[in-house]
Amino acid sequence: MKISKKNIAIIGCGNIGSAIANGLVESEKYSSKNIILTKRKSKSLEKFIKKGFLTTTENKTAVNKSAVIIIAVTPQQLDVVLEDIKPVINPKKHIILSVVSGASVKQIKKYLGNEVPVVRVMPNTAIAIRESMTCIAANEEDNSAIEIAESIFNSVGKTIQINEDLMGAATALCACGTAFFLRAVRAASQGGIEIGFHANEALIMAAQTAKGAASMLLKEGKHPEREIDKVTTPQGITISGLNQMEHNGFSSSMIKGIVTAAEKAQKIYSDK
Repeated sequence: MKISKKNIAIIGCGNIGSAIANGLVESEKYSSKNIILTKRKSKSLEKFIKKGFLTTTENKTAVNKSAVIIIAVTPQQLDVVLEDIKPVINPKKHIILSVVSGASVKQIKKYLGNEVPVVRVMPNTAIAIRESMTCIAANEEDNSAIEIAESIFNSVGKTIQINEDLMGAATALCACGTAFFLRAVRAASQGGIEIGFHANEALIMAAQTAKGAASMLLKEGKHPEREIDKVTTPQGITISGLNQMEHNGFSSSMIKGIVTAAEKAQKIYSDK
């Protein structure tokens, strides 16, 4: 199945939907003039019209004009959206990329038909600056659709294909993880303020330090503890700080937060 890069619909242009749209345009592989965004209220679409996006409040209209349909609504809205677009979905023309937490491929196909290619994708809001970590899962019979999903989302960050039963975990680690790491940066900047830096200085220093640490892992493929060992010396400054954080449950709190988020992500659609 060959899909033109010129016909993508994003149903639900909230935070993640708009981040995807902006990231695709930022990649320069997609034009805003060929991305159709939908939202229930036309006034909230005005800012996207100024950027050159096509917009509509009618999901069916967006589907009819597109081949790739990215569904980026909340779990509570999904059933209504699927019922709305079902009459105009053509299995030979459309593929569905679902960003909806907790909704399985099987559940989506129950509405749209088993022959409709459905891929679950879980990006994060860093997609807007082409730095997303996007997890992808689908049934084996939809391999060609997976290739299309990878092509789209590789243009706005990194992708990894995982088993669908791990999508809840992926939501916690990668999507929610953005907030977790931002909170860690915020905490570091607050520590910086307490030891003497102005707020804007502390935030820049903390954010750049976090970026540098992550970049070392990604570019060199090393384990975090190996890099930590390089800056911890006997009776040194770094190890005293690390040990104090661990005494207060730093790693444990992060792990518990990720596990809790994963458990909720796994059942959020069924509990809607």
